[in-house]
Amino acid sequence: MSGLIEALIYIIQTLGSLYLLIVLLRFILQLVRADFYNPLSQFIVKATQPLVTPLRRIIPGFAGLDLASLVLAILVQLLLMVITLTLMGYNVGGFILQLLVWSLIGVTSLFLKVFFFALIISVILSWVAPGSYNPGAQLVNQICEPLLAPFRKLLPNLGGLDISPIFAFITINLIDRFVIGGLAASTGLPPMLSPFL
Repeated sequence: MSGLIEALIYIIQTLGSLYLLIVLLRFILQLVRADFYNPLSQFIVKATQPLVTPLRRIIPGFAGLDLASLVLAILVQLLLMVITLTLMGYNVGGFILQLLVWSLIGVTSLFLKVFFFALIISVILSWVAPGSYNPGAQLVNQICEPLLAPFRKLLPNLGGLDISPIFAFITINLIDRFVIGGLAASTGLPPMLSPFL
């Protein structure tokens, strides 16, 4: 494979994954009932609106969830995988169904990573800027709160020390390593698509 093709694949994967992240964030923000009027929420909505709006005509929401955003995320992931494999010289026509499964695994992996890194940012912010009113900090806290709430109910009060993020990290890592990793291995996800995990 030539250096030009490798560079093209890198650019497509990077830019495509960035857009995929924005689309998935739109779904996550609605899932956790984050503040719609937050400037970052508004940016995410505006960046995804051109593709989500036509999908909404076909795919209605369900129980307050924006299923059109989730379907768009899976389609973007599928398209990125198809482009990557096609540029590498593979004929993807024979295994579209398998690519769809890999896309679902990739989107689920990214879903977990969003919560993982949001937790890291939340922990750092709790040390350096507790109670910050920054729009980014507020959004991160709104993403993390539904994840941490069940652990806070189960764990004893340690006098202001919140150890719930530790258990959330452990849970996310276990799911990522054993469930997502196991699914990727059992479905034969090729190594060239591992950047999507």
